[in-house]
Amino acid sequence: MAQIKSIIKRELMAYFYSPVAYVFIVIFLLSTIGTTFFLGNFFDSNQAGLEIFFLFHPWLFLFLIPAVGMGLWSEERNSGTIELLFTLPITMWQAVISKFLAGWIFIGIALLLTFPMVLTVWYLGDPDSGAVFTSYLGSFLMAGSYLAITCITSALSRNQVISFILSVIICFIMVLLGWGIFTEILIRALPVWLVDIISSFSFSTHFNSISRGIVDSRDVIFYLSIIFGGLLINAVILDAKKAV
Repeated sequence: MAQIKSIIKRELMAYFYSPVAYVFIVIFLLSTIGTTFFLGNFFDSNQAGLEIFFLFHPWLFLFLIPAVGMGLWSEERNSGTIELLFTLPITMWQAVISKFLAGWIFIGIALLLTFPMVLTVWYLGDPDSGAVFTSYLGSFLMAGSYLAITCITSALSRNQVISFILSVIICFIMVLLGWGIFTEILIRALPVWLVDIISSFSFSTHFNSISRGIVDSRDVIFYLSIIFGGLLINAVILDAKKAV
């Protein structure tokens, strides 16, 4: 446990000792403000709620999360420090979990910094506090799923740009599976039951369910499964490359 804490601390310090953390946080906050108040026309909706705010999270995460995670393993491999990491008295699984948790905690900090949005809707009206909480929970779990996928692509390539592009493509497909227009196209070509199965693998489908204020265990299990599966594949890839 001490080793995991040590690596998490090391990774978090690496974020905040470089401009990357501050640039990401500023871009994330500006993006959420822009999409909520300008694209989402928050004030025109005449609703004191955060539905519009969370509506754009799957699309914002599509680019921002890969930007955070693309260097988790690519940079280690490119700089050669990955060999030093593996000489430490830790297992491969501990290293994978530690680096993932550091990135997830960083993203969680960025999410927490959006609290002025919560204060704004509470000032304007009486929003459903339960729905606000579950939406943040869903957003955090969804961000972890994006990050787990990015960990895989980062382990596959030394090039951070390639890692970024691959993770964006994979995550885009995972979001698109539950998108209304895409679902309508599938219904014309496939049986409804098959379309339902395909849509069940969508990030946005499960996020929309949680953001309504109801935490269904199936939605939580879906995200945790993606995270666990992503980290498992991450460890397998690193083990294979370590053996080469």
